[in-house]
Amino acid sequence: MFIIDLHYIVPLEELDKHMEAHVQYLDKYYKQNIFIASGRKVPRNGGVILALADSVEEVEQIITEDPFHKHHLAEFKITQFLTSKSHPDLRNLLKIQ
Repeated sequence: MFIIDLHYIVPLEELDKHMEAHVQYLDKYYKQNIFIASGRKVPRNGGVILALADSVEEVEQIITEDPFHKHHLAEFKITQFLTSKSHPDLRNLLKIQ
């Protein structure tokens, strides 16, 4: 599993111009069962995406499609972690035995 940590580097007004395209990007990867949760940070200086992928390289490629990346609106940090414990309802999604 991966945590994609976004840090906005432009004013929110500029970011909001690309929000609809960003949501469409998120929806694409939710439909593919790669993204499992996402949202804004509080305070609103970035966002977080939880992703299931086979490799960090796959996540890096997916990020290149994000309008926030394409238009240099945010910095992206990827953290990979091994899921050792999860809520029982997530076991099938996370492929944990």
